[in-house]
Amino acid sequence: MLLPRNYKVIFFAVSLIGSLALAFPALSLILPERAKERFSEIYILGPNRMAEEYPFNIKSNETYTIILGIGNHMDSSAYYAVYVKIRNSSEGLPAVSKNEPSPLPAVYEYRTFIVNEGVVEKPINFSFNFQLSSEGKYCILKSLTINGVVFNLNKTIQWDPERKGFLINMLFELWIYNLKIGDFSFHNRFVGIWLNMTVSM
Repeated sequence: MLLPRNYKVIFFAVSLIGSLALAFPALSLILPERAKERFSEIYILGPNRMAEEYPFNIKSNETYTIILGIGNHMDSSAYYAVYVKIRNSSEGLPAVSKNEPSPLPAVYEYRTFIVNEGVVEKPINFSFNFQLSSEGKYCILKSLTINGVVFNLNKTIQWDPERKGFLINMLFELWIYNLKIGDFSFHNRFVGIWLNMTVSM
C-alpha cells in the first residue's frame, strides 16, 4: 500500500521528467552544437577494390594495379595532392608527431578536388624496371612507370636477410592545399605497400 509521502515522491519524479522532456528542445537551441571531428583519409585497396590481393612479389616490367582512395571529412571541399615516394627499410617515414613528411623526393604526384563527405578512388597501374645483381646481393631499380608515365629511379636496394628479399616501400603521402601559405602542406596522413623485387627480365 502506497503511503501519502510515496505519492509525493512519485509526483515529484514524474514532474521532473516531464519538465526535462519539455525543456530539451529549447536547450538544444541555446547550447552550442558539439563540434564535428574534421579529418581526411587515405587508403589502398587491391585490384578488385577489396582489402586483399595486394601485389607483393614483383617481376621487372610487369604491370600491377592497386586502388588509391582519398576521403574528405573536413566539413568543406578540399584540394588534395598525393606524393608517391619509394623507400627501403632504412629510409625515413613521415614523422607524424612532428607533422613532417618523409625526406625522400616524390617520384609521382596526383591531385584531386573532393567535395565534403566525398570519396575519390583512382586506379594506380605501376611497373618497375629493375635488375638483380648476378651474385644476388643487390637490386638496381632503374625506373618506375605509373599510369603510363615513366620516372627514373636509379636506386639500389640491398638484400634483406631477415625477410629474404629485395624489399621496397611504395609510400603515398597525403597533402592538402593550405590557403594561408598558398601551397600544399603535409596533411599528416600516409599509407604504403611493401613490394619484393623477385625476377628481372
